[in-house]
Amino acid sequence: MDALINRLWPITLVSCAAPLLWLLLEIGWNRLGSNPIQAMHIYLGDWSLRFLCITLAITPLQTMTNWRGMTDYRQLFGLTAFFYATLHLLGYLSADQAWVWPLIGIDILQSSYLWFGLLAYLILFLLAVTSPKVAKKRLGKTWKKLHRYIYLAAAAAIVHYFWQLKGNLAEPLFYLLVLAMLMGFRGLVWLKNRRFGQTAAAKPQAANPDRAD
Repeated sequence: MDALINRLWPITLVSCAAPLLWLLLEIGWNRLGSNPIQAMHIYLGDWSLRFLCITLAITPLQTMTNWRGMTDYRQLFGLTAFFYATLHLLGYLSADQAWVWPLIGIDILQSSYLWFGLLAYLILFLLAVTSPKVAKKRLGKTWKKLHRYIYLAAAAAIVHYFWQLKGNLAEPLFYLLVLAMLMGFRGLVWLKNRRFGQTAAAKPQAANPDRAD
């Protein structure tokens, strides 16, 4: 099974780069519509959120299939989500605000949905810089707790997406549903492990009645 997973690496790398290559072709063909900057923002934000959901889906998939070799894929998808989020942010800073920091500050203060986008990006940045194995080893148990904030990043990104839309809300609602399902799965696994732990702890007491009190 691990050999099969390893053979999927080239396909996965191409899949991660494909949205960017397609965007460059769309720009070259001048097919981004009447507002190309807005179209580019939405496109990059969408793909960041999609790769974030794929990253979150790896753990449930690994739990159900026992494909332990998928951990590296989770890191790759997470870094890809951060990459597209960075392009999304750079597009806002350069194309929308022309790197005029006072205007950027005013825009952030006046646009509440930007707070959630900024929160999501800061979390993704923190997770990206601590994703190398050396950081994981140095942080120990803290690393796992820290990387659970990816759920908060996904929720903040969905609110950021939801809040700025004025029309069709189907897509952010779809992402919200996906996130709820993934969090629900993690919750069920946590409950199962908790019950298993309580049962395992009760067995020695049942086997030795003198210790029951």
